[in-house]
Amino acid sequence: MKLTEPVTGSPCWVELGTPDVPGAQAFYAAALGWRSETDPRPEAGGYTMARVGEDAVAALSPTYRPEQPPAWTVSFATEDADDSARAVRSAGGTVLMAPMDVFDLGRFAVAADPSGAVFSLWQARAFTGAKRFGDPGTLGWTELRTVDVEGALAFYPAVFGWTADVSERFTHWAVDGAEFGGLKGLPRDGERGQGETPSRWLPYFTVGDTESTAARAVGAGGAQLSPPRRVPGGPCVAVLADRRGAAFGIQAP
Repeated sequence: MKLTEPVTGSPCWVELGTPDVPGAQAFYAAALGWRSETDPRPEAGGYTMARVGEDAVAALSPTYRPEQPPAWTVSFATEDADDSARAVRSAGGTVLMAPMDVFDLGRFAVAADPSGAVFSLWQARAFTGAKRFGDPGTLGWTELRTVDVEGALAFYPAVFGWTADVSERFTHWAVDGAEFGGLKGLPRDGERGQGETPSRWLPYFTVGDTESTAARAVGAGGAQLSPPRRVPGGPCVAVLADRRGAAFGIQAP
């Protein structure tokens, strides 16, 4: 990811929704080396900040509904969450949670693209997002896995102003010329195999070594969904799941 700090339209934060925050704290400490701190204020609802050193890099949050599956959500920076929510609707997406203020930290909304991939909008005030990108233990890439590639190529540029470098092998997303993620097509409903998931955003965290990180994750109670492999001309990547099944990627430059 060719970003060192959040800019308008770029990924700025990642958050895990899980019914077991203490278990997630232990798992990601073992797998990625995170140190985590839970906000003690009752109104914070158990929101937990994960850090690399002193820098905030991600969050662990209790799920809000019993039926909500454990999952990672990517947040994208916006100058105006309300305007971006309107842009989501105009482009055919859905606003799942209307914009709301989060203390003095910023303004937040949850949305889904037309294929159902969920993401968040973040209008920064006191909190701008992750303090580091691309270092070990921090967000290094984001990937949209979707059943509607053409729809995604229309939706996200309309909402965020992204550009897409489309090739036969892979499609890269960029904002202001800086690449930050990719696009991978999935089979449509009725064509997917057992266990294949619908559209979603998948965060990739940078690690020093993919194989040893995958082994630590499995040893901590997680699972290996996609074994380490070398991307031609790129990093070594793998897809893992934590103890509760939330999927995430890792990459070693």
